[in-house]
This record gives sequence, structure tokens and C-alpha cells, in this order.
Amino acid sequence: MKAIVNVSLKAGVLDSQGKAVKHALDSLKFGSVKDVRVGKQIVLELDSKDAASAKEEVAQMCEALLANTVIEEYTIEIIS
Repeated sequence: MKAIVNVSLKAGVLDSQGKAVKHALDSLKFGSVKDVRVGKQIVLELDSKDAASAKEEVAQMCEALLANTVIEEYTIEIIS
């Protein structure tokens, strides 16, 4: 079973890396880009038996290590 975790900064948290990417895109004449937010994706291979228990375990991983829940939010997708 595979879990895909997408972690991004919460709305309202300054994304300096996103601002730098936006500035670089503007410099390269990609003026249609209004905003950029940079996050991370974590792909986990799991030995879980069912999707519900896998999602719960991955949520615990996110809360403990994978995301800084003070400034970041995350989504979890389980692929059987």
C-alpha cells in the first residue's frame, strides 16, 4: 500500500521560497503566474492491511514528524 502526503504552508504564512520562485518566473517572462506556494510531497510504502488504518498511521507520522503543524497543513492519499 502506498501513501502520498502533501505538506504545504498554512494560508497566511509567508512563503519566502514561493516568492523567490515567483520572482524568477517573472524574470523569465512568465507573467501569467499570479502566486506561487512551495510545498513538499512524501511518498510512503506501507505494510498496512486496510486503507483506514494506513491513513490513521500516516496521520500520526505527520503529527509527530512529517509536518510542522504550527505552520503547515497536510493531506493524505492512500493508494491500494
